[in-house]
Amino acid sequence: MNETADVSSLIESGDMLEPSLAEKLRFLSAPASYVFGPASVEAVETHMSYVFLAGARAYKLKKPVRYPFLDFSTLEAREEDCRAEAQLNRRLAPDVYLGVVALTTEEGRLAIGGGGVVVDWLVEMRRLPRDLMLDRLIAQGGPSDAQLGEICDALARFYRGADRTFLTASDYVARFVAEQRLNRAVLTRPDFASRDQAARLLDALDARLAAARGRLEARLLEGHVVDGHGDLRPEHICLNHPVVIFDCLEFNAALRQVDPFDEIALLGVECAQLGAPALLRRFTEALAERLGAPPPYDLVALYGAWRAALRARLSFAHLLEPAPRHPQKWTPLAGRYLSIAERLLAQDF
Repeated sequence: MNETADVSSLIESGDMLEPSLAEKLRFLSAPASYVFGPASVEAVETHMSYVFLAGARAYKLKKPVRYPFLDFSTLEAREEDCRAEAQLNRRLAPDVYLGVVALTTEEGRLAIGGGGVVVDWLVEMRRLPRDLMLDRLIAQGGPSDAQLGEICDALARFYRGADRTFLTASDYVARFVAEQRLNRAVLTRPDFASRDQAARLLDALDARLAAARGRLEARLLEGHVVDGHGDLRPEHICLNHPVVIFDCLEFNAALRQVDPFDEIALLGVECAQLGAPALLRRFTEALAERLGAPPPYDLVALYGAWRAALRARLSFAHLLEPAPRHPQKWTPLAGRYLSIAERLLAQDF
C-alpha cells in the first residue's frame, strides 16, 4: 500500500467531494498511511472519537455526531474542538499533545497533513505506555503511596494555577439539580430493572443536595471552583515521569467548572468500580494535605454519590442509542455505580 490511499467512495458534500467516514477510517487504520512507517496501527473506538495508535504516535479523529451537550457534525466544529483539546490538555500533559493536523485529499487520495482539500482534523499526540495507566496499576494491586502522591502533587499544582470559574453560585448549584433531573428521567425508565433502587437513591440524593445548597454556594464564593479537568478517570492518568493527566473534557466549558474535591470524588468513584474503593479516602486525604485544607469527607461523599448516579445514567444511556456498542456491558456497570452511590450516601468510604 502507498503512503496515501485511493479514495474509492466519494460522496457529494455541498460544492466539493468528500471521502466517507468509512474511507477515512480505512486510511487511518493502514500503517502505510503514516510517513514514519509504524509496524501496525491499532484503532480504538470511543463514544465520540476514533483513536489510532501508530508506533510512538496517537491520532484522534472526532466522530461527526451531535448530542445535546456537543455538536461535531460540521468540519468547522471538529476543527475547533480538536484545537481546544490540544490547548486545554497541555495544562496537565504539555509534552503529549503535539498539535492538530489536517486530513486532506488531493486528486482522490487521502493524506495526513498533505496538500489539497481539508476533509477532517486530527489531534496528534505522543503515545503513552499503556502499562503505566492508573487503571492497569489498580488491576495489579496499586498504586503505591508514592505514586498516589505524585498524582496529587500534579493535581494540586494544577488546581492552584487554574482559572477560577465563570459560573455564579446559583449557576453552580443549578447544574447539580439539572443533572439530577436527567438522572431521574433515564434511571427510572420502566424498561430498566433497577428503576426502584434508582428512585430511592435519587430521592435521598435530592434531599442531601438541597441541605447542602449553602455549602455548595460557599465553595464557589470562596474561590474553590475552578476550570478543571472535567473527566478525571483512572484511564486518563499515566504514572510516567512526570505523571501525565490527559483527555480532559474539552467540548463543554461549563461541565469543566469543578471543585477539586468533586474531581477527586469522580476519580474515587471510578477506582471503586474497578475494585479499589479505599482509594477515594486516600486520594481525598492526599489532595487535602497538598491544598492545605482538612479533608472534607462529607462533601466528597456527596459529590461522589452524585457523580456515581450520573455515571449510572450515562451507562444506561448507551442502551437507548439505535445501535449501542457492547450492549451487555452497560447494565452491570450501571448497577455497580448505583451501589457505589448508595454506599457514599451512607458515607461508607
